[in-house]
Amino acid sequence: MSEPAPSTGGAAPKAAASGQGAPPSPPAQITIEDFAKIALRVGVIRDAKEHPNADRLLILTVDVGEAAPRQIVAGIRGSYQAADLVGKHVAVVANLKPAALRGVESQGMVLAASDSGGIIVLTLDRPAAPGSIIK
Repeated sequence: MSEPAPSTGGAAPKAAASGQGAPPSPPAQITIEDFAKIALRVGVIRDAKEHPNADRLLILTVDVGEAAPRQIVAGIRGSYQAADLVGKHVAVVANLKPAALRGVESQGMVLAASDSGGIIVLTLDRPAAPGSIIK
């Protein structure tokens, strides 16, 4: 099985992101009820390490305000050093079904954007308690 592409929230194709080619089509619209199904929470990255079997993945330990921190696998290794992420307050999809990425279980998703410069993890501009609801 090949390494999954990093989740970047439906980023624009490279040609459009760099100003070349036609602009991307607008995304399909959803209802407020659809959006309400997504549990977005503040997470604090407590630990980060390189995935032993994938060049683009990091394994993050993220506190989302629960009894135990979660393990989240993120395709951001090409843009971030593991040690630089520790302590960052990030946006997490907390109700995503767990999935195995290159043999390691991921229990959520850290949100990120991407452009021609790489991947940018979405962080808060000031600290918030782990598990705080993002609306």
